[in-house]
Amino acid sequence: MFLAATIQVSSSTDVGRNLAAIEALVDRAAGYGAKFVATPENSNFLGPAEEKVRVAEPLDGPTCTAFAAMAKRHGIHLLLGSFNERGASPERCRNTSVLFGPDGSRLAAYRKIHLFDVDHSEAVRAMESGTIEPGDEHVVAETPLGRFGLSVCYDLRFGDQYRSLVRKGAEILCVPAAFTMRTGRDHWSELLRARAIECQAFVIAPAQYGRHGGESELRESYGRAMIVDPWGVVLATAPDGPAGLALAEIDLARVAEVRKAIPVSKYDLR
Repeated sequence: MFLAATIQVSSSTDVGRNLAAIEALVDRAAGYGAKFVATPENSNFLGPAEEKVRVAEPLDGPTCTAFAAMAKRHGIHLLLGSFNERGASPERCRNTSVLFGPDGSRLAAYRKIHLFDVDHSEAVRAMESGTIEPGDEHVVAETPLGRFGLSVCYDLRFGDQYRSLVRKGAEILCVPAAFTMRTGRDHWSELLRARAIECQAFVIAPAQYGRHGGESELRESYGRAMIVDPWGVVLATAPDGPAGLALAEIDLARVAEVRKAIPVSKYDLR
């Protein structure tokens, strides 16, 4: 059993400010005794897509270096929900989630597969594939705390990806996100609970919140970072605001208990 923390922030184009806000929340979470801490999608930079590409970094760049140092200083597992990793071409970057161990080592990296290409309304319009290079690998990281299945934001709508992570051994699903206000208020908690129930796994979902400086005034994130148990019960939710935490105990015996009681995996033939 261990204490997990999921972070809620309001990132902008100011990388230094973003990292300082996150570091303060990581410090708080570690002070409470959290052994696993997760930050949202676009932790280091949330702004215009073309600018995100321009300032993209390699895996050994300053953002990952800062997160590795935080993990090592506190002796925790720390998930960088995502950052803009330099891509194979100068026109696109990757939306990459990275897990660091208590010694600061990089344990796993996942590149977002499902890109947010939508045209719902003026308030929800994006073509992420124009500037983001998609990943193609489902990633599960095995750690002393448990097996973590990695994903990012829009992946949440694709249940097959999470079933694949469970088949690869995942007991805890991570969903760092920057869900829009319009979609988040109707879909965020419902989709997180659905993934937890169908996968019989814990779901840890850090989130961006509020309006983001440097972007269109229409861009607003829903927030409500949360942790959900394998029965679909919401264990903790961050309050509305740009600097929040949700903390809950993760007991993997609960995963085994639910999977034994309702053995849905025996019908999974793939």
